Amino acid sequence: MIVRGKLAKSLLARAKGLLFRPPLAEGEGLLLAPENSIHTFFMGFAIDVVYLDGANRVIHLIPEMKPFRISLPVKKARAVLEMPVGTLLRTETQVGDQLEIIDGG
Repeated sequence: MIVRGKLAKSLLARAKGLLFRPPLAEGEGLLLAPENSIHTFFMGFAIDVVYLDGANRVIHLIPEMKPFRISLPVKKARAVLEMPVGTLLRTETQVGDQLEIIDGG
């Protein structure tokens, strides 16, 4: 899976997330770190969601998380990757997969 995107590290950036922006394009993503729970309140589109542990290993997936939903905290999650709907299916991402996060600087 190759996803290019942004890192939301500050409290404000994580709280804003994908609010007030158009849907993500194929191959785009938003990494929220540290984070273990998200919501899609006030978003106008669904997203695929990947929860990662401290080693960037996939520990939980939510395909097609619709607007105005909230996820309960995922134990041991240290980051959440938000991507366009269909990314999980297309990339066949599964729990246990190891993701490589590269800082594009």
